[in-house]
Amino acid sequence: MFARSVIALALIAAASLAQADVKVLKKVAPEYPNEAVKKNISSGSVRAKLNIAGDGKVANVEVVEAEPKRVFDRAAIDALSQWKFEGTGAAQTHEVKLVFKSED
Repeated sequence: MFARSVIALALIAAASLAQADVKVLKKVAPEYPNEAVKKNISSGSVRAKLNIAGDGKVANVEVVEAEPKRVFDRAAIDALSQWKFEGTGAAQTHEVKLVFKSED
């Protein structure tokens, strides 16, 4: 098994910044996929749309863009589904970009 440290940066996309009241309470870093390790893919990114319920829990995650395609999608969805935002009482939609980098 490969021992790798992974850096995953989460960036609130520009579209989300219009609503400055967005506060992330809990971030979960994605696991670096074995498929990427096997294919020697050392980096990538996923931009995803999050539907956030009024209580701040992520209700749905939809991949909007990924590079390379379908390599990091599942890891991003699994991690983002566990994020928690400050509840506003109203449903919200925001975009997040996760950047994956593998370092040996």
